[in-house]
Amino acid sequence: MVEVTLIGAGPSGLLLAHYLLQQYPAYQVRIYERRRDPRQVEFSKARTFPLTLSARGMHALQQVDGLAEAVRAIAQEMRGSVMHSQKGKPKARTRTQPLFTLDRTRLAIALLDELTRRYSPPRLQVEFECECQTVDFASQTLTLQPAAAPQKTVSYEVLIGADGVNSQIRQQMSLQEDFECETQIATNAYKSLVVALENVPEWVDLRPGYLHSWQLATGGVVLMLDQGDGTMAGVVHFPREQRQVRDLGSAREVLQFFQTYCPELGAVMGEADAEAFVQRPVSEVVSVRCNRYHQGNRVLLIGDAAHAVSPSLGQGCNAALEDVVVFGELLAEAQGEIREAIAQFTVRRQADAEALLELSNYAFPHQKRLLIEFFARQAIAKWLHPFWGGGFPPPMFQLLSDPMTPYSEILERYRGWIDRVKRVQVSGG
Repeated sequence: MVEVTLIGAGPSGLLLAHYLLQQYPAYQVRIYERRRDPRQVEFSKARTFPLTLSARGMHALQQVDGLAEAVRAIAQEMRGSVMHSQKGKPKARTRTQPLFTLDRTRLAIALLDELTRRYSPPRLQVEFECECQTVDFASQTLTLQPAAAPQKTVSYEVLIGADGVNSQIRQQMSLQEDFECETQIATNAYKSLVVALENVPEWVDLRPGYLHSWQLATGGVVLMLDQGDGTMAGVVHFPREQRQVRDLGSAREVLQFFQTYCPELGAVMGEADAEAFVQRPVSEVVSVRCNRYHQGNRVLLIGDAAHAVSPSLGQGCNAALEDVVVFGELLAEAQGEIREAIAQFTVRRQADAEALLELSNYAFPHQKRLLIEFFARQAIAKWLHPFWGGGFPPPMFQLLSDPMTPYSEILERYRGWIDRVKRVQVSGG
């Protein structure tokens, strides 16, 4: 019997639990999560922000019987994008392959529902509101703090940290002499936004199935997706040091802001939506880069705990779920010997994780002229690649969606563009 202790009940941790329990009958999984069970929290209070799952993320879900179908049933299909402007008509673009969008909380609930339906103790144990505080790697023990009980110490055979960008497991690894980790706060911050679609005027184009975007004069962007429940949800990205969005302190100010910069949203936004936006916190985008993802052969980091990236390319969740695919391949090669797979995970995954970090940081330029050029290049590549594949790589987003194309290969194909954007941003141009 192999007992795996998982810290974190987010999408990557839950998918890994599914995979281990399905593929290896001798495995048992214990999950500890510091937050409440999302199924017991009113969704309006638990909702976070919409994720986009491409073919890469769906391929990871397909490794477990029935999971992709369960997620697809509650997700919205995104067939393209619409770019809005304060003047002129919206510009729509269609995708060759659709994406699937849903709130992160809904995804976690779907994976959790399936997990607890299929497995029960002793093979599966899940404890919510139980925070990991310390790890003793020498004695293989964890100190845990339940919300309504005394602190406790438990032992582990194998420990996997899937506890996100603020990972406590990674923090404990950072106390080890040979572990190096760099966390960086992005230049942009964000606030989540939810708008009820009631009394939509005829002139407003908020067609479902498309990602809607508005470029802000202050250097930010608003991204919104129809959720299929009578609402649109998304985020307002803005320069971290810029005060305009941060300082919106009343519903009236919020309504005026969106009526000015995002007229379509401003036309449908109600006072309750605006007040809720005021109350939501400003969040920072943090990237994580580690020199390794394991501690010996008993402790492993996956997902954002190991390699968080900015959301600019919509790849964070897709990459986190793909970690499970990579780890599953290593387990198969090691004939189920999990400690051997842990020891090899960094070697197999690190180059792609670091490539995705660079792509996420520099694929989308901040400079408006370069951004226009980027979209023009992508449109040209879409038409010319089928005829002159060698001279014109596929559009970047097509490659990012393809589970058979490693992130490191995408970076090599777009190395010239990434280096150019990097030079401009470093020089402040």
